[in-house]
Order: sequence, then structure tokens, then C-alpha cells
Amino acid sequence: MLTEEDYRVQVKDRPFSALYARNAKAVIARGLMATKSSNWLIMVSGFFEPVLYLISMGVGLGALVGTVVGPGGEEISYAAYIAPALLAVSAMNGAVYDSTWNVFFKMNFAKLYQGMLYTSLGPLDVAIGEIFLALLRGALYATGFTAVMGLMGLITTPWALLMVPASVLIAFGFASFGMGITSYMKTFQQMDWINFVMLPMFLFSATFYPLSVYPQGIQWFIQALPLWHGVELLRQLSIGIFTPATAVHITYYLVMILVGMVLTTTRLRKLFLK
Repeated sequence: MLTEEDYRVQVKDRPFSALYARNAKAVIARGLMATKSSNWLIMVSGFFEPVLYLISMGVGLGALVGTVVGPGGEEISYAAYIAPALLAVSAMNGAVYDSTWNVFFKMNFAKLYQGMLYTSLGPLDVAIGEIFLALLRGALYATGFTAVMGLMGLITTPWALLMVPASVLIAFGFASFGMGITSYMKTFQQMDWINFVMLPMFLFSATFYPLSVYPQGIQWFIQALPLWHGVELLRQLSIGIFTPATAVHITYYLVMILVGMVLTTTRLRKLFLK
């Protein structure tokens, strides 16, 4: 005769078993299949935005601006100055789209995460899987954009190839936070706040002109923004200049990733594993 004990779910004797089932690859496989069948055009279209900015601003406006002072006081062309910044913006945009609007639909309409967490998957499996998909998108954008920079003659040192993994780090920072923040959003109107934050960050993070043009108080505020650290990191890598600030930029993103992963995992557990 069956007893209550026979129906009890057995918890595996390993740390964090309720959070992580070591099966994030199932989430990744599902995401790749969905992208292949329906979302590939959206994914490809995101690559062209920074390229068009680079051509219009770097080549068109660059002909009027001439050379500017880059990291380490080295004079570089305006196109070479804004190209790494646009790469950082591309990494941010790709990661934020995948970890916000994409997640918003899956969470509130498709109810996908609820279904996943009713299986053996834990919230950390879901978080890792979704964030990995955002990183994959960021890596593809970064590789393609770096190739465009090479074709335009904007890469002058082998160190510039480090911009690709650095872009993935930037994407990781934004994706880890984006998914956790989206878990608080319930309506499309609330989602508009994401664009409200991203647009000023894009315009004022020293993307198109130096930080020194701002008053001192505004400079401090901009230096606290995550995109500014990404822009400065990629600018240094693009010409092979390394300073103590390089380590600061990398550490900023490592802390951002850690906090974002904790936030996302905690929110998924609270929402769906009551």
C-alpha cells in the first residue's frame, strides 16, 4: 500500500539542488531552436544598427572632425574613436533586448518559465540558459562588427581582437541585470522605462565625444554608468593601451555580473517556486 512518503519528492544530496539542476543546456537548446525557426531576422537586423552609425558618424561626420585624442593621449581618427564605443553599445543593446523584452514575453504571456520550473530545472538553470543566449548574440554582433572595423582599416594592433571577449563581458553584465529587472515588470508601459534609461546612457556615456566636455559633477555621474566603463574598456583595447583603469572597468563588470545573477536567481525562485 502506498504511503505519503512514496509521493514525496526526493531532494538530491548536493548543494543548491533546489536552485541548480545542472541542465542549463536544455534551456539553451530550446532557445536556439526558437531562434532558428522564428527570430533569426530580428537577430540579424540588430547587427546593422551600429554599422550604419559607424558609417554615417565615423565616415561622414569624421571627415569634418578629423583626428581626436584617444586613450593615452594618442591621436586617432574620429571613426576609430567612436567604433569601440558603438561596439559596446551593440553588446549592450543585444543583451538587453534578449534579457528584457524576450524574457518579458516568455514570463508574462507564454508562461514558459513556469513550465520549465515545474520540471527538474532550477531557477539558476533558467537564468544561465537565458543569459547564455544573450551572450551568444552579443558575441556574434561583436565578431561581425570587429570584422567591419578591420575592413575599414580601424584596427591597428592585434590587441584589438580582445574587444570580442570584452564585448561578451559587457553583454554578460547587462544581461544578468536585465532579466532580474524584467521580473518586476507587469505591463508594456512599465517596459518603456528600459528604453528611457538606455537612450540617455547611449548618448551621454562618452560615445561620440570625450567625457571632458561635461561639467565635473556630470562627469562623476557618467562614470558611475555601466556603459561608460564598457566604452572606455573597448577604446583602450582597440589601440592596445592598458592602465590601472582597465582593471577597474573589468572589475566593475564582474561585480555587476555577480549581483545580477543573484538578483535574477532570487527573483525566479520567489516568483515561481512558492
